Amino acid sequence: MIDPNLLLDDTEAVTAALGKKGVSAESVSEARDALVERRSLLSALERDRAEMNRRSKQVGRLMATRDPAAEEERRLLGDLKTRIGEAEDAYRAANERFRDLMLRLPNLPDPAAPEGSDEADNVVVRYEGPPAEQFKAGEYRPHWDIATDLGIFDADRAAKLSGSGFALLYGDGARLLRGLVQFGLDLHRETYTEVLVPHMVRGPLMVGTGHLPKFADDAYSIQPDDLWLIPTGEVPLTGLHQDEILAPDELPKRYMTHTACFRREAGSAGKDTRGFQRVHEFHKVELVRICTPDTVQQEYDELLADCERALRTLELPYRVVDLCGGDLTFSSSRIFDLEVYAPGVERWLEVSSVGNFTDYQARRGNIRYRTESGKTAPVFTLNGSAIATPRLWAALIEHGQRPDGSVELPEALEPYVGTRVIEPRR
Repeated sequence: MIDPNLLLDDTEAVTAALGKKGVSAESVSEARDALVERRSLLSALERDRAEMNRRSKQVGRLMATRDPAAEEERRLLGDLKTRIGEAEDAYRAANERFRDLMLRLPNLPDPAAPEGSDEADNVVVRYEGPPAEQFKAGEYRPHWDIATDLGIFDADRAAKLSGSGFALLYGDGARLLRGLVQFGLDLHRETYTEVLVPHMVRGPLMVGTGHLPKFADDAYSIQPDDLWLIPTGEVPLTGLHQDEILAPDELPKRYMTHTACFRREAGSAGKDTRGFQRVHEFHKVELVRICTPDTVQQEYDELLADCERALRTLELPYRVVDLCGGDLTFSSSRIFDLEVYAPGVERWLEVSSVGNFTDYQARRGNIRYRTESGKTAPVFTLNGSAIATPRLWAALIEHGQRPDGSVELPEALEPYVGTRVIEPRR
């Protein structure tokens, strides 16, 4: 969550910043008022508790000397205890309301993020590889047609098994996806600690990364266990240190994981649903960095370079897009999207969002480090996808298509797939 002190001391600046993400001034004011009420109730409660301690000692002294005033003091002490109980109930209710309102406020956009309200205002920072214009419209088939003809992709049987929004891969199609995962893990093994994480997590971890409560409709819950299927490996990796205080020499932390990811895509019905563009279950290699504020820019630059490395190695044309304030995700402060051009669908496909989440997730998840002064402060968190298999798989199929219907793969993938050319499955 955002810093409560900042909300209280500079409400106008917070209102202006969150306005870029479409948050109303009323929502900010409501959260601020709840904070003021919470602090006021807490202050009064602490005064009453101090008074109770003072009176308790006074009653003890009076009773020890058999002073007749002891009974009256005991009665007053009883009244005070009743008042404190009521005050504690009021404070708990106010604190719960404050927390709920704060959890629904997104992170502040970085002032360096481009101005704008939606995708049209995003800024392309640079292009890498052949320009999109080189791939003439109509000359490339979409990946679902190529892969279906090759016998490596089956949307109909996937729907029979699980309904719409799922994919079924055979033979070299399955090996290509598995190979992409192993390729991504090997590419970063020197820099990141690989972690095998559960695919189900407790609710507080989803809250900590900003996926709950706002995006509950996009997530799959497992009841009655209060477990959630992870929407991204970011959730368990960031949650590794929830409610912990890290020593300075432990930072930065750099983790990677391969997981299946699960998303309802509740707000995306009918959008880019053909083939492997948008599915409910997909495999991904995720990179997460946890650091201190003074090293965050260097860590962010390195993370972006790491996520680009796979695209360069796979020889895919891509572009780096700086997201404007209005298009940033809920928990992010700054995002650079990496988008690969897929000539068969004639679109740029987002394959990685490289995000700086500042101390927002750390405050929600209570992840802190010990500063040189001995005090504690929230860490900063970053993440990005090293390999997002569905769209990379689709782009590789479309770029590798040959006149005879087969598909040629990049040289870097041959050791992982076992072949340079995907032929029709027999």
